[in-house]
Amino acid sequence: MFDRSAGRPLPDTLTTRGVTRSAPIAGHEIPAPAHVGAGMHAHAALASAETDPDGSATPGASDPRELGGAAPGAEGTPLPRDAIAALIRGGRHREALTACAREHGAVLGRLCMALLGSQADADEATQETLLRAHRAMASYRGDGSVKAWLCGIARHVCAHVLETRRRGRDVVERAGLTDDTEPTQPIHDAAAHHRAHAIRRGLAALRPSEREALVLRYVADLGHRDIAGALQIDEAAARKRISRALAQLRTVMCDLEIARRTNR
Repeated sequence: MFDRSAGRPLPDTLTTRGVTRSAPIAGHEIPAPAHVGAGMHAHAALASAETDPDGSATPGASDPRELGGAAPGAEGTPLPRDAIAALIRGGRHREALTACAREHGAVLGRLCMALLGSQADADEATQETLLRAHRAMASYRGDGSVKAWLCGIARHVCAHVLETRRRGRDVVERAGLTDDTEPTQPIHDAAAHHRAHAIRRGLAALRPSEREALVLRYVADLGHRDIAGALQIDEAAARKRISRALAQLRTVMCDLEIARRTNR
């Protein structure tokens, strides 16, 4: 299989940090980045967001990569910020795809997990995001960071998955069937389970546009400028969406906590 834009064979495998399995993309194998604890990472990030009054603070984490910072490069050091963009602009799409998977695969997985709530769907959405990114490299304009560009693609992929899921539920309901499958990974600690459930309920109560902005900020760890680029809005609007989303998330979680204590 050849990368038509670069005129070179596509790699048999792409190396990512913590590979768990491979999935075919464009006729070759691209390993799916590991999302060990992806659901818990997402919940921890959003729990941090809940206490941020204006959406401007960076979520707390002992390791910035835990919330989506750059993963180590092939030699254990991060690539320069614009290195992947330079590869794309130079037509070196095979190398750029490898770098995208290695540098940003983990954060894409956490982003998809936060938006979809299902590890299986998140894995597939991450793969689809990288596939679409590879196809779009020939028309890449370089506005904003590569990470924001990838997150924007992931956002559209997840929106499609959610719409497909909604249609499936409509079919199930019309058929008089039920689907009691728990979409998220099991959480054995009772307190963590309750908090994760509250966050999921809070996210579900948000408008899609506000949910996306919140997840891009606290799970993908994007700055307001990159969020604006990913959502194709101005920076002031991005800040406003995050602020509204935080207020709504706090309200829902507060109501759930009151209900939990009342029912003890």
